Amino acid sequence: MSNKLLIAIVGPTAVGNTAIAIDIALKLKTEILSADSRQFYREMEIGTAKPSAQELNKVPHHFINNLSIHDEYNAGKYEKEALACLSTLFKNHDKVVLAGGSGLFINALCNGFDELPDADLQLRETYEKILRDKGITVIQQELAEKDKAYYDIVDRNNPRRLIRALEVIHQTGLPYSQFRKKKVATRDFSVLKIGLQLEKEELIQRIDKRIDDMLAAGWLDECKNLYSYKELNALKTVGYTELFDFIAGKNDWSTTVQNIKTNTWHYAKRQITWFKKDKEIKWFSPNTNGLIADIRNLIEM
Repeated sequence: MSNKLLIAIVGPTAVGNTAIAIDIALKLKTEILSADSRQFYREMEIGTAKPSAQELNKVPHHFINNLSIHDEYNAGKYEKEALACLSTLFKNHDKVVLAGGSGLFINALCNGFDELPDADLQLRETYEKILRDKGITVIQQELAEKDKAYYDIVDRNNPRRLIRALEVIHQTGLPYSQFRKKKVATRDFSVLKIGLQLEKEELIQRIDKRIDDMLAAGWLDECKNLYSYKELNALKTVGYTELFDFIAGKNDWSTTVQNIKTNTWHYAKRQITWFKKDKEIKWFSPNTNGLIADIRNLIEM
């Protein structure tokens, strides 16, 4: 059996993945791959809670700031690029850390991802017109009717993902959720999955504090600079959508902040639902005394 090991530190937003991943990487003298798809985009700095400059300097990170919001990207591309990156890293390290909360991307890297049909541009334009004319609710409702399994875990505020799923459903006649591999792809490395979890009340408090901190750090100004690009797929995500609506005068500030906090919590719940289905994940609280030592013991087993 290969002695190469990928240690995946997973969990919902604000649970503390970044800090634990850095601590583990420092102990192992290794590097980190990000699996937080929002942190790939260099223009989205404040609102994606990227590791700070100091944290990035502690441990080499990959797949942070590697894309522009103008780039098209998906889990299939991530799988290929992350595997290539791992191949290089494993030449110098027996162990590498994976960190993040984008379950689809983590699954693609660890288990493989089925090939999907190419985009149907005419069909996509049809759905984009529905989105413009009738709003995202209509798109959400159709996906809920045609593929409840995927609807339950997808980021429902991300129209790109909703529309892509509906494209595949129309093109194949099959639910999009069936295109997740049922047979694990062959990898030349082992995977240890560590999940971080908190009680609901504490996680909500962490989410609310993080949002307050990001707003205090200038998140609204960041969104003002990005406003002219608000229709790009990368920017159609929780937090940015609500702030763009505020800039457009659709909501007052108090409503906007509350909407960001509420929708972020809903997003975290969907992440939790995704990860709880993975029986390979070993769960810990980030507050556990001796957590790093416990994880080290699992690694060395």
